[in-house]
Amino acid sequence: MAISSAGIGSGLDVNSIVSQLVAIEKQPLTALQTKANNYQVQLSMYGTIQSQVSALGDAAAALANAQNWAAQKATSSNTSAVTVTASSTAVSTAFSLDVTQLARAQTTASQNVAVDSTLGTSSDNGTLTINLGSWATGSFAAGTGSVAVSINGADTFTTIASKINAANAGVTATVLRSGGQERLSFQSSTTGEAAGFQITSSGFTALDSLSFTSQAATASATGMQSSQTGLDAQAKINGVAITSATNTLTNVVPGLTLQLAQVTTSPVQVTVSNDKDAIQKSIQAFADAYSALNRTIAADTKYVPGGTSGALQGDSTTVGLQTVMRNILGSSSVGSTFSRLSDIGLEQQTDGSLKLNTTKLGTAMADMSNLQKLFTTDNSNSATNGFALKFRDVARGLVAAGGTVTNKAAAIQGAINRNSDEQDRVTARAANVEKQLRAQYSALDAQMAQMTALSSYVTAQLAQWNKA
Repeated sequence: MAISSAGIGSGLDVNSIVSQLVAIEKQPLTALQTKANNYQVQLSMYGTIQSQVSALGDAAAALANAQNWAAQKATSSNTSAVTVTASSTAVSTAFSLDVTQLARAQTTASQNVAVDSTLGTSSDNGTLTINLGSWATGSFAAGTGSVAVSINGADTFTTIASKINAANAGVTATVLRSGGQERLSFQSSTTGEAAGFQITSSGFTALDSLSFTSQAATASATGMQSSQTGLDAQAKINGVAITSATNTLTNVVPGLTLQLAQVTTSPVQVTVSNDKDAIQKSIQAFADAYSALNRTIAADTKYVPGGTSGALQGDSTTVGLQTVMRNILGSSSVGSTFSRLSDIGLEQQTDGSLKLNTTKLGTAMADMSNLQKLFTTDNSNSATNGFALKFRDVARGLVAAGGTVTNKAAAIQGAINRNSDEQDRVTARAANVEKQLRAQYSALDAQMAQMTALSSYVTAQLAQWNKA
């Protein structure tokens, strides 16, 4: 097989010539790649802008929601005795609360026995029957239903406790150990007088030691002993008596949950009022979201004479977005005694950002109704609506399908795609040129090789003629 290399026949540096000519064909790639990098930067910037516009819309939507303005904050003057939480349905109020008795569960305990001892032998079988009810009158008043638990004489207290707990009879069993001995303790699963229990036994005599049929000490001497009776919580709200089976009072005062923890010696003062802290946080979140968007747009559109300007400098869409935001910020609302955001402490700074004057806002909060109206009034007019509605609606429109921000991001992506296609075309064209050039130089090499061979032949023949 013949071995050839471009340029052998002609003596030319074909590879260098072709590389330089192909490089000329590829020169447009440099400009295209620079544009592609700029487009990618712009797309990244618009991704940030899109995210920040959405965040501003969310912050405005929170202020536009009337329920957020109705948020209540409940306080207790003695949190060691009573804690209080308020739901969205609570209304502003104040009252005194006296706790005279805490709710508790009934408990009983067996006599001490040696650890892991049994009540009898494996041939002994019996039943513990658990009834729930009340001991309020001194004698047991059974409720509805009972649960029977089978007990074997070879069962230890640990085994019996497991059987009781698995039965879900409204009673929990616990083994208590001390000094090589143990006791079996029963406790109502819930607090309150109505959650008391009675335990009867049958089957073999030793099982009677786990029965509980009377609260009287003498009557329970052969069975379990009463450790604690079940009680209802007792309290007074503004002097009105309240009872509860648990220490959690829910909706005794609508929208409030009162958690009783101690018997009180003096009234606890409970106050429910507008949660001003939550409202201030919402307003601050709005100011922060606006300022973040303002900083991003300002940085992206900045002009630096003789330096590096923002990648979106001079972009009409971005500049227009900045103008829209600032116009809304400087507009007024109709329907409140406050008409501008600056009236309640949202003050625009020289860099266009928003700063919350908390002192001024605190003064405005004295008139919570008009403060809310400044943000939530719906006049069916985008020019005079409350500011939360204005910013919410504009932000949603900007990032919606077909919105200005969404369209701009899509346009940049389209430019990136077209740029990539153009780079592919330039690369393909350069590859074709290279192929053609190499084919041409290969043909030239072949012709030059033939001419060289002919020249050598002619020279040899002349030499022979001269000798002759």
